[in-house]
Amino acid sequence: MAHPSQLGFQDAASPVMEELLHFHDHALMIVFLISTFVLYIIVAMVTTKLTNKFLLDSQEIEIIWTVLPAVILIMIALPSLRILYLMDEINDPHLTIKAVGHQWYWSYEYTDYEELAFDAYMVPTGDLEPGQFRLLEADHRMVIPVESPIRVLITAEDVLHSWAVPSLGVKMDAVPGRLNQTAFIASRPGVFYGQCSEICGANHSFMPIVVEAVPLEHFEEWTLIILQDI
Repeated sequence: MAHPSQLGFQDAASPVMEELLHFHDHALMIVFLISTFVLYIIVAMVTTKLTNKFLLDSQEIEIIWTVLPAVILIMIALPSLRILYLMDEINDPHLTIKAVGHQWYWSYEYTDYEELAFDAYMVPTGDLEPGQFRLLEADHRMVIPVESPIRVLITAEDVLHSWAVPSLGVKMDAVPGRLNQTAFIASRPGVFYGQCSEICGANHSFMPIVVEAVPLEHFEEWTLIILQDI
């Protein structure tokens, strides 16, 4: 989860999020170099070093400021297209979960199991236990096996929502009447928090998402417990 005064992203918990962090650093370095170069040009022009009309009107300068932006765009486009392809690829998922957005809570259906479905409401502040986080904890967590491809089918019952978990690099809109899908792999055990990222009404900030990644044997035990409770 996020921390007070945090400047960077949350720690990556999936291969896609690791790629997104690397691409962010790559693009940020390009922006830094461009900003430094532009600042140098401005300072040089103010100090009359680059006001020579023969320099500014030369064909070489025109070639440079035409070719250089094209090269920069290619340097940004190629890695971004690669990540988009990775995010869109869904190969033989081990588990499929349907997430449905409501005003204002999420419901989950484990489509590979019969009758394994539940609603996840935010835990009120007065009911929080030690170690739980205000506005982020849900009474039921979406439990998944670690290091397993997970496919999430996302839709909404009433208005637009958005299912987003930053540490897993997942953000997908939930649209009424439409079934979107995304996939991810939790690379390590842990509890990962998210929230609805679409302004969906008065209680928009009160429908958290909690994903808990556990070893496969613990996941199987959890499914037995949940099915007994149902």
